[in-house]
Amino acid sequence: MPELPEVETIARELHARLAGRRVESVRVFRADVLRGTSAEHLAHTCRGRTIQRAWRRAKTGILSLTGGWHLLVQPRFTGSVLVADAPDSAPHTPETMPGSTREHSPELANAPEPDAYTTVEWTLQDGGCFWYRDVRRLGTVTLVDESGLAAYDARIGTEPLDPAFDVDRLSGLLRVSRTAIKKVLMDQRVIAGIGNIYANEALWRAGIDPSRASRSLQRAEVARLHEALTSVLAASIQARGTTFRDYRDPSNRSGTFAAQLLAYGRGGAPCARCRTALVETHAIDGRSTVFCHRCQR
Repeated sequence: MPELPEVETIARELHARLAGRRVESVRVFRADVLRGTSAEHLAHTCRGRTIQRAWRRAKTGILSLTGGWHLLVQPRFTGSVLVADAPDSAPHTPETMPGSTREHSPELANAPEPDAYTTVEWTLQDGGCFWYRDVRRLGTVTLVDESGLAAYDARIGTEPLDPAFDVDRLSGLLRVSRTAIKKVLMDQRVIAGIGNIYANEALWRAGIDPSRASRSLQRAEVARLHEALTSVLAASIQARGTTFRDYRDPSNRSGTFAAQLLAYGRGGAPCARCRTALVETHAIDGRSTVFCHRCQR
């Protein structure tokens, strides 16, 4: 499932390519991905509105439209938001994406096209379009007004890349819970956007046992965890996220951070620090947890 780095990558490119463009029409092919709206209401509300910005909250990509309406897209396991410009127009993708120093790729000339897995398509006034594609249709598209956005925001915890998320803030969040630290990191009501991949990675980098009660962490351990969380998220964003199979950015490119993973997906492989075989278990939260029993005490 796309986590913070993947959805942040999606949001940054959507903003670069779609901000300021106007929606001409909407077609819904698979209404079962819609939440809180009907196909008719979605099409009527989006038509004629300009996309003001694209941004991220937790694991949700948000497109804010004029008139106080917002599209919330949760890609989950197989969803993606893809963009194509009009056939004869200059591409809207800048040569350098916001937050990255990566040069423009020739891959962008081969724009993706809607296919049988397209669920919703927005046609733009300038002839371009973007669409939500989802093979298994486990993701969702929601249309909310300002009050609906506020209600969603209120349910989500602090953003780990927010400047206000410092060591003191993390310490305060952890010391009130006896729950295993890995489960706390993945609780979206506590910290937004972290899932199984980056919880595993941050705990390995910080040298903390995933099963430790979160309130048992000492100040020095919390500081190490804070550094590990923020650095691994930033590094993954720089690499456009992690692709194992389905995740793609809006230009249909894979993320490359999988090559930098040191814990997740490496059960049985030698620890990069001490060469002890990494342990993989499902005992903590029913999901794959990979850790080093020697380094993460």
